[in-house]
Amino acid sequence: MISPFSLQEAQSDDPTEKILLPPTDPNAEVTQITGYNLVYVDGACPRTYRVYKADSMIGVIFQHITHWSNAVDKIRYAESVDAAAGLDDFMTMTGYFTTATEQPPTEEELLDKEFGRC
Repeated sequence: MISPFSLQEAQSDDPTEKILLPPTDPNAEVTQITGYNLVYVDGACPRTYRVYKADSMIGVIFQHITHWSNAVDKIRYAESVDAAAGLDDFMTMTGYFTTATEQPPTEEELLDKEFGRC
């Protein structure tokens, strides 16, 4: 059963309680490392950080007591920048990121595709 107290906490409008603060928010805990900005999300062990490259979030990394890790591989990194770079390399290698010059398919190209096939 949901108590009025827990519902009141969930509906709080206090901006310091927001979990997904952007790196530009004055209440965000931001750590700048070479090429990336880390924004603390939550947790004690591991601490969770969102990784931004320029203005885009590329994923999350975790700070454990003895090492850093990212959300895509099972490698233990000694430094946060290595975990962020490993995440960035993985996302780039898998084609998750596309170049800004790539044009979306036209309506005709979409209509030429067979329906129901991947």
